[in-house]
Amino acid sequence: MIALTEPARTAIKSAIDGAGQKVAGLRLMVQGGGCAGLKYGMALELEAQPDDAVVEFGGVTVLIDPASRDHLTGTTIDFVTGLEGAGFVFDNPNARSSCGCGKSFC
Repeated sequence: MIALTEPARTAIKSAIDGAGQKVAGLRLMVQGGGCAGLKYGMALELEAQPDDAVVEFGGVTVLIDPASRDHLTGTTIDFVTGLEGAGFVFDNPNARSSCGCGKSFC
């Protein structure tokens, strides 16, 4: 379904470990908006929903809602650090185009 690089897994695990409460996992979602029409979203979730896809990556749980699954299938998520800061990067084969910031696509 999706792939996480080792740096992405490490960053997500760090966020989950630092949450201060038990977290079911990281929710990946696609929402309307952004400069190209759709945007990626991420949030720590306290519990999974019954219709979520639950994907395990070496101790990291990722939750994906049904509406986002088709948009995210085949996506590789990386975490990069550079001169302009650090953040997640999505390599999505389903995106026809994306904006310059890499957070929005169509």
